[in-house]
Amino acid sequence: MLEDLETRAWVEVDLDALRANFHKVRSAIGPRPGIIAMVKADAYGLGAERVVRALEPLGPWGYGVATADEGAALRRIGVERPILLCAPPSPQSLRAAAESRAILTVSDMEMLWRWRSAASPDRPLEFHVDIDTGMGRAGFDWRDAHAWGAAVKNACTDDLMWTGVMTHFQNSDGPDDAPTQLQWSRFNDAIAQLPVSREDLMVHVANSAAAVKWRDYSADAVRPGIFLYGGSVGADAPAPEPVVSVRARLVLVKDVPPGSTCGYGATHVARNWERWGTVAIGYGDGLPRKLGNRGTMLVRGQKAKVVGRISMDMTVVDITGIPEVTAGDIATIIGSDGAFEMSLDEVASHAETISYEILTGLRPRLPRVEKDSWTGSS
Repeated sequence: MLEDLETRAWVEVDLDALRANFHKVRSAIGPRPGIIAMVKADAYGLGAERVVRALEPLGPWGYGVATADEGAALRRIGVERPILLCAPPSPQSLRAAAESRAILTVSDMEMLWRWRSAASPDRPLEFHVDIDTGMGRAGFDWRDAHAWGAAVKNACTDDLMWTGVMTHFQNSDGPDDAPTQLQWSRFNDAIAQLPVSREDLMVHVANSAAAVKWRDYSADAVRPGIFLYGGSVGADAPAPEPVVSVRARLVLVKDVPPGSTCGYGATHVARNWERWGTVAIGYGDGLPRKLGNRGTMLVRGQKAKVVGRISMDMTVVDITGIPEVTAGDIATIIGSDGAFEMSLDEVASHAETISYEILTGLRPRLPRVEKDSWTGSS
């Protein structure tokens, strides 16, 4: 079965590295705060079910999702831990959120009234309040906490419980913690105005960067995402273990004379005799088109530059000077081969984007192959 998955192009998911990154978060924050593992967007493209299966024995507090459907999918695979719905849901999705016993993060009173209407003695519901301290995309305004705090408190019933409060940092992966400190100060000012005791609420603010860099912001729980999946959160932060490798087969090798052109628009012209390898991966698999004429792959442990534009299903690399390359050999787009590594963040930089977009852009056409010493599978 594994050979079938690796016939064209595939994504390798190192579950040992995923767990190692979870332990790094735990080491950074200490033993007390809970860890809400973010598994939204199908665990950043790696597969939520396999990620949850790998993390469950490590005891996360719960899991963070962005949609009601994602929460429902976790319940269907047997997750019993809390599921935090971190993005504002549409009114049409609240029923599904309630049925999956999600904890809603509430951003305005209208949303809270709708959530209360979905609660009942047979189905009591929880919510956390999202406080906007500068991110702008969701949450109650921190400056008006006294007013909306009273309204939120009055909306609570025996069937609707206010159990947490949160905010989201906008720049915690930067070298300067001044923006993060400002948001933290605003957040605490808002909490001080609430008509409930801080001890009665679960307080969580730290994303990956804040969690591994600054223990002061750990509060009651942290919400790591990209760090778990091998993405860097800043040069001054601990480095995560690489979790994802992307590999593809060379399907054609040929020598071309000077003047030969490659790809749509003929954006690469051979200046001398060159040897080209056609790799069975393209933007239809999630390989960013920006990597045309600027990306690098690893072939037989050496670097091979991408030449020409990325096509939907194929990419050409210059393998001139790399001996013994044949059709069927493996090209590494992300990952290690020999002495070289193409890191997730390096590929993202070449594509002028971020690691999050690279991971979540990997299409389902690329099968996910698990590497997991815990089960003896590979």
